[in-house]
Amino acid sequence: MKKIVTTIFTLIFFASLVANAQTKAKQPYSWSNLPVIAKTSFKTDTFNIVKFGAKNDGITLNTKAINDAIIACNKKGGGVVVVPKGMWLTGPIELKSNVNLHLQKNSLLQFTRDFDQYPLVASNWEGLAQMRNQSPLWATNQTNIAVTGYGIIDGAGDAWRMVKKDKLNESQWSKLVASGGVVTEDKKTWYPSEQSLKAAKLKNPGEITPAKTPEFFKSVKDFLRPNLLVFTSCKKILLEGVTFQNSPAWNIHPLMCEDLTVRNVYAKNAWYAQNGDGIDIESCKNVLIEGSTFDVGDDGICIKSGRDAAGRKRGMPTENVIIRNSTVYHAHGGFVIGSEMSGGAKNIFVSDCSFIGTDIGLRFKTTRGRGGVVENIFVKNINMTGIVGEAILFDMYYAAVDPVPLKGEKRDAPKVELLPVTEETPIFRDFHITDVVCDGASKAVFIRGLPEMSISNITLDNMTIKAKEGIDIQEAKNIKLTNVNLITSDTDPLINIQNGNVIEFKNINYNSAQLLFRISGDRNSAIKSSGLDATKAKAKSEFLAGADEKTLQINK
Repeated sequence: MKKIVTTIFTLIFFASLVANAQTKAKQPYSWSNLPVIAKTSFKTDTFNIVKFGAKNDGITLNTKAINDAIIACNKKGGGVVVVPKGMWLTGPIELKSNVNLHLQKNSLLQFTRDFDQYPLVASNWEGLAQMRNQSPLWATNQTNIAVTGYGIIDGAGDAWRMVKKDKLNESQWSKLVASGGVVTEDKKTWYPSEQSLKAAKLKNPGEITPAKTPEFFKSVKDFLRPNLLVFTSCKKILLEGVTFQNSPAWNIHPLMCEDLTVRNVYAKNAWYAQNGDGIDIESCKNVLIEGSTFDVGDDGICIKSGRDAAGRKRGMPTENVIIRNSTVYHAHGGFVIGSEMSGGAKNIFVSDCSFIGTDIGLRFKTTRGRGGVVENIFVKNINMTGIVGEAILFDMYYAAVDPVPLKGEKRDAPKVELLPVTEETPIFRDFHITDVVCDGASKAVFIRGLPEMSISNITLDNMTIKAKEGIDIQEAKNIKLTNVNLITSDTDPLINIQNGNVIEFKNINYNSAQLLFRISGDRNSAIKSSGLDATKAKAKSEFLAGADEKTLQINK
């Protein structure tokens, strides 16, 4: 009888453990319940690339030697492939399961500028199936892989990229043109080859379609720039300690991967590097980025999930992501979601990061045609300084241009029209941003939804922002700003709202304003403020384009 009772209690105990685990699994992620990322593990066996014939003279092409070392390591159950100190010239390297490619101190893995060493492969570019030159670092359907150490990986990107004249001074431009390549008829853009320039005039030449032959892709090969690192459909990945620099296009691009850890890496590109993103996490699940630095020519840390119909068909959101203790210097955006987010993004946690000199700080962008849902985004403890554009931006009218116009560049405002809601309509909702300090921006906060799809459920708490302009909210609902300190340049208005519904301002402090509120549009409702000293503004409110005065309530 005693044995039976013991067995019953044991069964009850294990049943309760299972029930608790299931309950915990069903609980939504939060700051106290962050995603868990599976870790890599490698055998200690080492495979030195020198023993496979590699030479560090900067002349010998070591492609075969390095790949042979990786293959040998993989066949023997895995381990560490060692790149010793020195300069190692190479073509594309393909990583295999259970292999840790380890760069020792003072090692430089220099990828060749010879385009012939990069075969054309079926790949992906900006969320679409594309033919590209094979990426310098490449892995597909591999498990338990790593690139670690203390060395530098250089993608020879300056041999591939076009450059806009407006992004260089006269001396830099003259030197670039004298180096070779060709310049466009308007003398505004340099291309590394005639083939690259001709391909640039075509519409999406790399897209894989039945009509395009191998001969066609060969004719545009120079234009089909690879990303420096592309890992596709891999599981358990570690990138640690290494500098990834000078990428032909995006720097680090995990695609449809699971359990990725990026720790203490440095992603570096020239500030004018076209498409020179730092890291693009696309349709990945369970990701940790920490202790890393990004100083690049496009977006710094970016979340993506495919473009338009192709992204929706893939249907793989980027989800369960932790980003912390990292710094972004020059970049179009510090932390970014979009614009290719058609598969969605959710459960993203960003904390304790600094953005210094980026065009935009927190940048969330999409456009009609994308579809997809971006939700459950949590951001806290963010420092910003010297932001060129907006400190915080939500924009559903992304137009595929640089976030800050170049000198003399004219841009028209997007045409505002109400369209039907379809699967192509993107959705931004449930963003929670708190504890932000920004010393210097063009505009503090910009939120712009679509007439048919408002940006919704945004909370902005505990922020101090020094900017030329204040807050601009268009086509949005359920927006709440609490404990916000704005130091602006006597703006007119401090707060602009166009077709805003259920917008709440609580404890907003500001230094001065010509006009406090400008409300426009005939679809506003329930705009309220409390704890806001209206006496510091020369005028309290202005109503335009059908706005009703009753929609705004200012309380002490």
